[in-house]
Amino acid sequence: MTDSSQPRHPEAPKGRPTPKRSAAQSQRRSVANTSMSRKDAAKRQREERRAALERQRQALASGDERYLPARDKGPVRRFARDFVDSRFHIAEWFLPMAVVILVLSIVRVAQLQNIALLLWLVVIVMIVLDSVVTGVRLKKALAERFPDENRRGAVAYALMRTLQMRRLRLPKPQVKRGERP
Repeated sequence: MTDSSQPRHPEAPKGRPTPKRSAAQSQRRSVANTSMSRKDAAKRQREERRAALERQRQALASGDERYLPARDKGPVRRFARDFVDSRFHIAEWFLPMAVVILVLSIVRVAQLQNIALLLWLVVIVMIVLDSVVTGVRLKKALAERFPDENRRGAVAYALMRTLQMRRLRLPKPQVKRGERP
């Protein structure tokens, strides 16, 4: 490759032999003949998109970094996922608790409705406290482990992951509870 900022001397060799006329013509024809109709091009594009989505789905299940979506790629995001997956969080049980509290609030017994309101308050306060503690710990761990890398959005990414039940998280958890990330 030549540097584009510096013009090539007209008599200097170009670095490759001139192709024979027959080779150049056949190459031009093959390029011209590969053009597809709009329908074929759209079909090929759909198949490529489907294959890419399948690779991405398998990567989310296995944790393969090469095919993960952009929001999940990189060592910082991987550490944030492992940090969250290695601990128990109250927020991951929010949906089942919300269903129980909702059922208690529907029942026409005043004491059960009062208990449901109190449970809402307790659950939300516990989730907020757990999220604050997790966020501070994760921010500190990221600063220690990745001082020179872009850590922007990693804490929010991890906190959103705590809201998902462990079994339903994508990419699948790669560490067990209690393991160090």
